[in-house]
Amino acid sequence: QGANLFFQLIARRYEKVPTVFTSNKPFSQWNKVFADVTIASAILDRVLHHCTVVNIKGGSYRLEERKEYMKQKQHIVNTLFEQGQA
Repeated sequence: QGANLFFQLIARRYEKVPTVFTSNKPFSQWNKVFADVTIASAILDRVLHHCTVVNIKGGSYRLEERKEYMKQKQHIVNTLFEQGQA
């Protein structure tokens, strides 16, 4: 039902207003996302008709920020632990 509702949304917006999508799934896997090849094909047909695809590759900024946060947190814990032993 969700795939059908999403298709209706796309169909209503088609050739009327811009729509921006972000996804971590390639178009070839959208049939698995929507669990229906026909609906996925219909959605992609409308989405890709007048689109510009921007394929961004690289690491996640959120993941990098989290790693840096965890390093700082570990440094603080280590510092506190070392001070407690003195």
